[in-house]
Amino acid sequence: MRKLKLIGVGAGNPDYITVQAINALQQVDVIFLTDKGEEKRDLLRIRTEICARYMGTRKYRVLEMKDPERDRAATAYEPSVVDWHERRAALYGQVLRDELSDGECGAFLVWGDPSLYDSTLRIVDRLTARAELEIDLEIIPGITSIQALAARHRIALNQIGEPIHVTTGRRLKDEVFNAGASVVVLLDRGCAFKGLAVDDIDIFWGAYIGTPDEILVSGRLGEVSERIEEIRAQARNQHGWIMDTYLLRKRETSSH
Repeated sequence: MRKLKLIGVGAGNPDYITVQAINALQQVDVIFLTDKGEEKRDLLRIRTEICARYMGTRKYRVLEMKDPERDRAATAYEPSVVDWHERRAALYGQVLRDELSDGECGAFLVWGDPSLYDSTLRIVDRLTARAELEIDLEIIPGITSIQALAARHRIALNQIGEPIHVTTGRRLKDEVFNAGASVVVLLDRGCAFKGLAVDDIDIFWGAYIGTPDEILVSGRLGEVSERIEEIRAQARNQHGWIMDTYLLRKRETSSH
């Protein structure tokens, strides 16, 4: 049986790797890396550095795969994602069959944590559900950008007794902001926070968290919204890509 590990490697800082992840890497024969194009070569480079740093003298193979592109111009979001996942599943199934022998252990290095807004686990589940491959699967959790954001801003994610809601930029317009609640936003391609009523909302924003290029901004949303948008555009142009996360918190009304 083939063994496969989905290893969460954190939000960009090689020091975010857990001891469990390091131990898992010591068992791996094949590292599968997805190449997302020249714009995101930094993500590939960081994964390569993690292998060099933590796999030591262990002999292992590295297989780079050209990641299929999602049709971002599609009017229907979910069907375009399903199609994208189908093409990725076909690619992953092929390379696992061709490059990972029975008894060997392979690994995908997942940015952040495999359970949070990452498609790798769903794609592997598709393969096993169709009985295309018999895989002994193990999930290694990692430090997410949400945890790293809170640590870098030196804040707690929740107010006392209040909830945390995790959503995407696409869904932010549908959120109801109750006083004291905290909303964490991922995958925001267009600064969705600009459409919010901003008088009583604080934002804690971060990009390239944990890397040497890290940028942090916090403050009243109405006061820093334009600044974040400008910084984000400049960083995107400079690096060719950006990965950012932010927390929004509505201030509680003081009682008299």
